[in-house]
Amino acid sequence: MRRLLFVALLTLSAPLWAAQTLEPGVLRALGEAQQAQQRGDLQAARRALDGVKAAPGSLEQALLWRSRGYLAWTEGNRRGAIEALEQALASGKLEPAQAGQERDNLARLNYAEGRHAKVVELLAARAAGLDDDGLQMLIQSYQALKQPAKALPLAERYLARQPQAGDVWLQFMVAANAQLKRDAEAERWQRRLLARHPDDLQAWQQLAALQQRAGAPDKALATLRTAQRRGLRFAAAELDNLTLLAGAAGQPWQGARLLAGLLDSGLLNRTAEREERLALFWWQARERAQAAAAYRQLAERSGAGRHWLRVAQLELERERWQAALEALNHAERGGADRRQVRQWRGWAQQQLEGAALLSSR
Repeated sequence: MRRLLFVALLTLSAPLWAAQTLEPGVLRALGEAQQAQQRGDLQAARRALDGVKAAPGSLEQALLWRSRGYLAWTEGNRRGAIEALEQALASGKLEPAQAGQERDNLARLNYAEGRHAKVVELLAARAAGLDDDGLQMLIQSYQALKQPAKALPLAERYLARQPQAGDVWLQFMVAANAQLKRDAEAERWQRRLLARHPDDLQAWQQLAALQQRAGAPDKALATLRTAQRRGLRFAAAELDNLTLLAGAAGQPWQGARLLAGLLDSGLLNRTAEREERLALFWWQARERAQAAAAYRQLAERSGAGRHWLRVAQLELERERWQAALEALNHAERGGADRRQVRQWRGWAQQQLEGAALLSSR
C-alpha cells in the first residue's frame, strides 16, 4: 500500500508543481513530507505538513490536503484520508487527470470502509472508462446495495475482459440472474460453471434446480440423469429436497413431473411417502385424474382408510359418483372416520340417484 501511495505522490504531484508557481514554503514542506514518507518516517512527514500554512482556496491548500490524505492513508487512518482527499477534490484546483485519480483513490478508501453508496457516487458516471479494479469495486458495491440489475452489465463486461476470472464471478452471474428471474441467463452461466467442473455434483444439482424453477422439469430430470451417467450419485435427500422446493415455490405441476420422472427412472426408490407427495402435487396442480390414480395406487397397496378417503374426495370432485361410493366402501373397511364416510356416501348416492332420474326422463 505504501508503494502505491509513494508512486501516486511522485507521478501525480510533479506535473502540477512544474506547471504552476507555488509558494516556496509550501513547496519545501511538500517535498520534505514526501521524502520522509519514502524513508518511512511518518512523524517527520506529519511535522513538515503541519508546520506550513496556505491561503484558503489556493492551489497550495489543495496540495497540502492531498498530501495529508496520502499520509493518513499510509498511517492506516482511512477515514482521515477520505476527509482530506475530499477537501482536495472539492477545492477545484486539481487538474482533470489528477481529479480523476483522486476519485479512484477515494473510491478505494470508501470501498475499504464499506461505504458502497459513496463508491457508486464516485465511479458510476465514469463506468465506461473504468479499469478492471474500478469495475470490480463498482460491481461489488452495487451487489452490496442489493442492486443486481445495475451490477450485471458491468460484470458481463468484466468477464468479457477476464474470461478466466474465478468461479465466484460465475456464481455471482448465476445468483444475480436468478434473483432477477432471468432464468435462461442464470442457466447459461451455470453451464459455464459446470464446464469448468464437470464432476462437481453440486454444480449439476444447481443446474437442475434452475431448470426446475424455470418450469422445465423434463430438462431438470435430463440433467440429473446425465450426471448419473457420468458416474455421479445424488443422495436421496438431495433429490427429495429438489422436489420439495417446487412445492415451496408454488410449482406443484413441475414438482409432480420431476418426482414422477425420478421415480420412474429409478433415481429415487418408491416409498409410500414419496408416492403420497406425488399424488398431493398432482392434486395441488388441479390434475385430478392423475391425483386420483396416484392415490388409488397408494390406497390399494396400503389399504389405509385415509388414502381411500382421498380417492373418494377426488372422485366426488370429478363427479364420478359410483367410483366415489366404491372408494368410500374401501375407506370404511380401512378404518376411516365413519361420520365422514356417511356424509360423503349420502351425497354421492343423492347425486347418483339424481343423475339416474334425469337419464330416465
